[in-house]
Amino acid sequence: MKSIIFIAIIFSLTLNSCERKDKTDNKQIEKKVSMKTIPLNIEDFKVKIMDYQNNPDQWKFLGNKPAIIDFYADWCGPCKMVAPILEELAAEYEGKIDVYKVDTEKEQELAAMFGIRSIPSLLFIPMDGEPQMVQGAISKKDFENIIKEIIFK
Repeated sequence: MKSIIFIAIIFSLTLNSCERKDKTDNKQIEKKVSMKTIPLNIEDFKVKIMDYQNNPDQWKFLGNKPAIIDFYADWCGPCKMVAPILEELAAEYEGKIDVYKVDTEKEQELAAMFGIRSIPSLLFIPMDGEPQMVQGAISKKDFENIIKEIIFK
């Protein structure tokens, strides 16, 4: 009799431990990742930034907001360090600055036009005046200082 009760208890515990406890919906688990940076190809560049084919001798910014362009590659370690900082800045300055990303592996003509030889290279474009290029990974604080000095001068 004791062995039957013991087996019943073990059986009951086994069934309870096999019950699925996590009943959350997969849709709730999925995180919505909203990318604030904007991928930029050569066609978009000519429309949103500068039409260098029709106006090759003069910088004429076509955007309606200041911009930052990140020239990067997926395999680049420093580029991967800068990417989350750019996402944060794009969210913080949403509506005030457009943050673009140019994959130098896919957009070689665009990279060549700017003489990109090392990545990341970051082009800061104010509404008025000439754009300025910064090379290498920089901290968020450095980004903020450059934004104040170049973009919102």
